[in-house]
Amino acid sequence: MAGLVSQRRAKRLFRRLIIPMIGLMLIWTAGLVRFADSIPKIIEEPTRRTDAIIVLTGGSGRLEEGLNLLESDMAKTLFVSGVYQGLEVKTLFRMFKRNPRGLESRIGIGTATNTLGNALETADWFRGKSFKSMRLVTAAYHMPRSLMEFKYAIPNAQIIAHPVFPAHVKVDEWWAWSGTLELIVSEYNKFILSGLRQQTEIFF
Repeated sequence: MAGLVSQRRAKRLFRRLIIPMIGLMLIWTAGLVRFADSIPKIIEEPTRRTDAIIVLTGGSGRLEEGLNLLESDMAKTLFVSGVYQGLEVKTLFRMFKRNPRGLESRIGIGTATNTLGNALETADWFRGKSFKSMRLVTAAYHMPRSLMEFKYAIPNAQIIAHPVFPAHVKVDEWWAWSGTLELIVSEYNKFILSGLRQQTEIFF
C-alpha cells in the first residue's frame, strides 16, 4: 500500500514538473522562430544619410562596409566600436588596403568587448557630438540584439539598421544548417538575457 502511494506521489510530482517544462520549451521555441523572423533580410533606407555610421566589429564584412559608407559620404563620421586597444586608424586603412583621402580625421575608435559595451561607449561618443541619427552596421543575425541595446542606451537617437550578410550564415534556412542554427540559438538566448537585464534595471 505504501509503495502504491509513493508511486502516485511520484507521478503527481512528475506531472507538476514536466508540464511546466514542456510549456516553457514551447514558449522558448515560439520565441526562437519569432526572433529568427526578425533578423533583417535586406538593407532598408540604403540611401538615407545620417550623422554617424557605427560599426560593431567581431564579424566579417562589417568594417569594410562601414568604410564604403564613409567613402560614399553617407555620414559625417564613422565610429568603430570594439577594436583592440592600441589599434590606430592608419592601421585600419592598411589592414583593408584603403587610401585615407582625408577620411582619417572622420573616424573614431572604441574598445568595447561585447554588445552592451558597444552600446554604452557609442552612447558616450554620440552624445558628446550632439548627433541625432546613426546607421548601425553589424551582421544581420546580430542586429536584433544590437538594436535593442542601442535603443535602450541611446533612446532619442534615430537608428537605421544596416545589416551585413556573412556568406557562411544561412539566414533564410537557418533551421537546416547546424552552424547557423547554433549561432541563432546563441543570439536568441543572449537577446533574452539582455531583455531581462534591461527590465531589471527599469524596476530597480
